[in-house]
Amino acid sequence: MEHSLLDYYKAIECASQKMLEAALTENWDQVVRMESTCAVLIEQLRDKARSRKLTADERVEKVRIMQRILRTDAEIRVLAEPWLNDIDLLLRNSSPASMH
Repeated sequence: MEHSLLDYYKAIECASQKMLEAALTENWDQVVRMESTCAVLIEQLRDKARSRKLTADERVEKVRIMQRILRTDAEIRVLAEPWLNDIDLLLRNSSPASMH
């Protein structure tokens, strides 16, 4: 079955939502897995977009989906920042010898 371009955008949105759900429960391994899923879907979308075009109605829907993805991404970043700050602090306070 051939997927439409909007199917890829919707799949990316779904994976993004799963990333947010994982971030809300601080399941960072799942966040990373879903981020990888998003990367694969984005690459597939790029490949398909070379040979297909969206209709005007599809472009409107694409914008709505992208706005939701961006809002979800912003929420994930807010949740991840304290965790990223903890890692940064850990790395800064570690001597090179203690990192082995």
